[in-house]
Amino acid sequence: GRPKGAMNEHRAVCNRLRWMHHACGVTASDAIFQKTPASFDVSVWEFFLPLLAGARLIVARPNGHRDPAYLCETIQRHHVTIIHFVPSMLQAFLEDHAVARCTTLTRVVCSGEALPTALARRCSTLLPQAALDNLYGPTEAAVDVTAYAWPSQDEETASGVPIGRPVGNTQI
Repeated sequence: GRPKGAMNEHRAVCNRLRWMHHACGVTASDAIFQKTPASFDVSVWEFFLPLLAGARLIVARPNGHRDPAYLCETIQRHHVTIIHFVPSMLQAFLEDHAVARCTTLTRVVCSGEALPTALARRCSTLLPQAALDNLYGPTEAAVDVTAYAWPSQDEETASGVPIGRPVGNTQI
């Protein structure tokens, strides 16, 4: 297809960053893995959230986001606590035998595709210490506008993980 661009207002991006900083309790003791190519919207929070929170920013090598073994090794070496995946890459990551040693992860964030219930369950089983968040939103709305914490008090659905409720200071 043809490349496209989306403009965002600074205040929308700032709102998104402040929401995640507060909602996820990101602190200076966290290490956020910046592995999304800079041309994708998710890279914005991966770059700026650690700077906002005083956390460590761990930058992946070029194309490292495609190599589950490299991701596991880097998570362990740098004590990464927060990471983002599209569900299809989360699936590949969870298939690596070294994922069980990624014990420093405290939060896995998913967005970009529908998150299947079976995959969310598998992630919780293999990484029981890590919270799992399903985020949804178009690039044009400053990346994400809804969030769902897995598992929730809500009933699980067989068809997929819900997209959740609006993030702070937004309406759906």
